[in-house]
Amino acid sequence: MDQAKEIRKGEELDWKKLEGYLRETMPNVKGEMNVAQFHGGHANLTYLIKFGNEEFVLRRPPFGKIAPGAHDMKREYRVLSKLYKHLPQAPRAFHLCEDPGIIGAIFVIMERRNGVVVRYQVPDNFKSFENVERRLTNALIRVEASLHNVDVEEAGLTELGKPEGFLNRQLAGWIKRWNLSKIEESSAMDEVYEILSSDIPTPQAVSIVHNDIKFDNCQFQPDNPDEVTSIFDWDMTTLGDPLVDFGVSLSYWPDERTNQFQGLPVMLRGDFPHKDFLKEKYREYSGFDLSNISWYESLAYWKGAVIAQQLYKRYVDGATKDQRMAAFGLSAKALAEIARLIARGK
Repeated sequence: MDQAKEIRKGEELDWKKLEGYLRETMPNVKGEMNVAQFHGGHANLTYLIKFGNEEFVLRRPPFGKIAPGAHDMKREYRVLSKLYKHLPQAPRAFHLCEDPGIIGAIFVIMERRNGVVVRYQVPDNFKSFENVERRLTNALIRVEASLHNVDVEEAGLTELGKPEGFLNRQLAGWIKRWNLSKIEESSAMDEVYEILSSDIPTPQAVSIVHNDIKFDNCQFQPDNPDEVTSIFDWDMTTLGDPLVDFGVSLSYWPDERTNQFQGLPVMLRGDFPHKDFLKEKYREYSGFDLSNISWYESLAYWKGAVIAQQLYKRYVDGATKDQRMAAFGLSAKALAEIARLIARGK
């Protein structure tokens, strides 16, 4: 189970002010307020808020300077206040606080869901199941395809983004983030940007794009490796090309290319199926053509390099004391080199 723990040093909030605000805006809550923190994420801060026996989750951006468009709690609320009606794996958002004076940032209050998160390897409770890595993988890809097949208009989320020109904006937005976060020049990042910009695919569909579907953004019930029951971290969600999402999922999967580089964050350990299995299942569940998937996979690693660099720069600038962030400078370089390999067709 992913359990909430003590509050990390330096990540305390104004609990008294928060409690007063929540009791005023959520008058049905009763009992003493208690707080804890979920430690699994690397960016957004996620807390468990308890009023008696009722449990809620509070999510807010990290401390420090935030990159443009990142950690968007308004977007997360917009998605999760509606999507739960159309995708059971989407937790329901109850409240958006747009007043940064309460805890120092805009935040969302949403439902608490309990379950198991697969983080790096098969959890103990799943080890007795046959073919469990394959079953967990199949469940992950099936729910991703389900998200991409949600009817955007029926879900009331047509205002979530502008699909036209989506891939062009992806490139423009992420190169801007890179330029804001880089500490030194990178020929790999520059070359990938040029290759991707020179041959932008035509999207096959307009879908809800989560932008970070991976095992540790999902939750399973402890006795069922065949179905994802929750998906988390919706602050980057938009409308656009679903293969951008699938490319990101592929980029979390180790393969013969990622094994060449030092400094990458741990992806997965164990007997998980090859990336070809993911592609086969995604093609089956979504109905999309994957003949140009290398473009999307290169884009995903390139964006991953930007994210790693952003996290590293926050550490260098002193915006976080989280020691895990110190290693992300090397990770950013490795991810850029993998993106270049794939962009070159290797």
